[in-house]
Amino acid sequence: MARYTGAVCRLCRREGTKLFLKGTKCTSDRCPIEKRNFPPGQHGKDRKAKIVGYGLQLHEKQKAKRMYFTLEGQFREYYEKANRAQGVTGELLIQQLERRLDNVAYRLGFAISRRQARQVVRHGHVSVNGKKVNIPSYQVNAGDEISIREHAKKLVVVEQGVQFAQQNPVPTWLEMNFETLTGRVLHLPKRADVNLPINEQLIVELYSK
Repeated sequence: MARYTGAVCRLCRREGTKLFLKGTKCTSDRCPIEKRNFPPGQHGKDRKAKIVGYGLQLHEKQKAKRMYFTLEGQFREYYEKANRAQGVTGELLIQQLERRLDNVAYRLGFAISRRQARQVVRHGHVSVNGKKVNIPSYQVNAGDEISIREHAKKLVVVEQGVQFAQQNPVPTWLEMNFETLTGRVLHLPKRADVNLPINEQLIVELYSK
């Protein structure tokens, strides 16, 4: 399965904003954005080009794609599906990304980052409605119960994730029981429920050309 394996902090520097790809590191003074807030590379400090038009649209798409660790083809499929459905295309796009099982596992506190949550899911540590699901892109639905399987409850990654989630409130569209490590999807996420530094309208404009 294809996936990005490079240095993730370079992605944040490329986009000029925190994408929260490294969990607790992103909220500490060790975050590279705090120390080197300029694009990576030999000439990063010298790049002062003004980004307008197409560049802004591409910039927003890259941020969303990198934040959720999807590849270009998969991200395009999310847009096409959102465009065919009834409703606001941009909001439906964000909803699909938020409904990914690896993102839900991250939001519930099964890991401290989406990248870690992806690994937790791929290794078969997460169940949906009592059945093991190891597909990170699996789309959860309202009423689904997501839990950590019994053998994985004492994994260091999970313990760190729970501590991180207890300090950062779980989104209102999810419900979490930290004692049993079981979460529930109360309803499908709305744009107001998702606090993201992304302008999804620019993504729609990019793909609709």
